[in-house]
Amino acid sequence: MYVRLLVAVVLLALLGNLAVPTAHANPVDDKFLASLRSAGIDDHVSTSHAIEAGHFVCVKLDSGLSPNQVAQDVLQSSNMPAYSSGFFVGASIDAYCPRHKAEL
Repeated sequence: MYVRLLVAVVLLALLGNLAVPTAHANPVDDKFLASLRSAGIDDHVSTSHAIEAGHFVCVKLDSGLSPNQVAQDVLQSSNMPAYSSGFFVGASIDAYCPRHKAEL
């Protein structure tokens, strides 16, 4: 009787682990965040907010703004100093929209 109970508990534990989805880190996001950290830019609201802002840089560039104009927008809408704003735009381009690298 105890053996059946033990087997049932072990099976439930194993099946429970199979049913739980595992989180997969996005390597592009990880590289982007690591780039920001390496430049000392870690004062964003959250990592998801930084990633979202990085994608928004690409939206602005796709709409016709220059990297300098986008950096000015970042500067005005954040607490980042000018150098960090420019770095943020460059890191965003590198990670999320390398098609704009020639504009740097």
